[in-house]
Amino acid sequence: MLLTKDAFGKDFIWGVSTAAYQIEGAHDLHGKGPSIWDIFVQKRNRIFQNQHGNQACDFYNRYVQDLHLMKGMHIPNYRFSLSWSRIFPGGIGEVNQSGLDFYDQLIDLSLELGITPWVTLYHWDLPHALEKKGGWVNRDVKDWFGEFVSKCVHTYGDRVKNWMVLNEPTVFTAAGYFFGVHAPER
Repeated sequence: MLLTKDAFGKDFIWGVSTAAYQIEGAHDLHGKGPSIWDIFVQKRNRIFQNQHGNQACDFYNRYVQDLHLMKGMHIPNYRFSLSWSRIFPGGIGEVNQSGLDFYDQLIDLSLELGITPWVTLYHWDLPHALEKKGGWVNRDVKDWFGEFVSKCVHTYGDRVKNWMVLNEPTVFTAAGYFFGVHAPER
């Protein structure tokens, strides 16, 4: 049986999605702080062929071309994550204006091209500075995350109407904190 677009129903939302660490690259540019994945991949034999996200597909520097490619493919919705450590290099406190500006430009261009932004607030890339304080098992994480979320919603909420809070919470907690096969490798 061949599936057609109509088989999904008229209310089905079509789109594509990415994760900041997996595509942005620019791991040490314009004030970004290290995330737990930046640290995790430095250890040999943790990732296939010892690959890392330092450059990835360089979305940070190529997002304009990439969004135009999406428009050319008639992609109506784009779900992407915000790098917590690009906005708050130390996890909390001082905000990196360059990080905020990057996502401002990404959101504005998406809308200009007719692509609806869907934002994921956390896609597994906790700032390393917060992991050193206990990460997700420290009860203060609710306040740290609250500060990050508040800044993002205040900054982008006038244009972003669709928010995802945590991407696959059982995966990042189990793989990172119970089995130790993902960052932070506990």
